[in-house]
Amino acid sequence: MTTQEGGCHCRKVRFRTQGEPKFVSRCHCESCRRTTGGAFSTWVGFMAANTQWTGEPPSFYASSQGVKRGYCKSCGTPLTFESEKWAGERHFLIGTFDDPAAFTPSSDYLREEALAWVRT
Repeated sequence: MTTQEGGCHCRKVRFRTQGEPKFVSRCHCESCRRTTGGAFSTWVGFMAANTQWTGEPPSFYASSQGVKRGYCKSCGTPLTFESEKWAGERHFLIGTFDDPAAFTPSSDYLREEALAWVRT
């Protein structure tokens, strides 16, 4: 079984994933842009049961109804997305993995919200 680890910038919040991800996708929604400060976000999705916090757990905030986003309260790194729409899943920002090159995006979500200069 494949195991990957990652965490926040200050390394207080740490996590481990097991198995292959459900998906690796870029999201172009405005909420992800505002949350991460990027033109789009790349997410790696796992079943929450295949993930665990190995350091301090993250703090969470509700970015919209039915959505909670995890972040490090010490350094501010955004880490996760969890939604009632995809119950039982936990999505991690690709850049928070120790080896983000282990994942390759295969899709784009909400292309209609992409910035005009982003090619999908």
